[in-house]
Amino acid sequence: MAGYRSDFTLSRDALGRLTFIDAQGIRHESVVPVRAFPIAAPDHGVALVSPDGHELCWIPHLSDLADSERMLVESELASREFMPQIHHLKQVSSFATPSTWSVETDRGDTEFVLKGEEDIRRLGQGMLMIADSHGIQFLIRDLAALDRHSRRLLDRFL
Repeated sequence: MAGYRSDFTLSRDALGRLTFIDAQGIRHESVVPVRAFPIAAPDHGVALVSPDGHELCWIPHLSDLADSERMLVESELASREFMPQIHHLKQVSSFATPSTWSVETDRGDTEFVLKGEEDIRRLGQGMLMIADSHGIQFLIRDLAALDRHSRRLLDRFL
């Protein structure tokens, strides 16, 4: 998108907070990037939002940004977002809820408690979101890509 990059500048201040300077030269401190579609299209549609919740800038694609600014936005998003992806279900304590799940994720092995079947949500295209008893969201990006053992355990809850 021609001219897009020159509309603003993005940097970190001395305290490590994101600072946004808009096309008019107005400085906005402590801005926060927010993804429009964090699961379905994480690199498309990111808003830079002021501390009071007003959208300052819309970024259609993260690739539109210069490398330095894209890395700032991505590092800020990574520090705020925590959604481990489940790659393998090792074991489930019971097929009645609440049950303790032992899983392998992209962030290591962990256990969590599933309070009820309603905490497993289908997101379409074979994706599932599972909320544990503490509100942490776990993602299964592709149900068909799970091994047979994992799918068999999961089928008891779907």
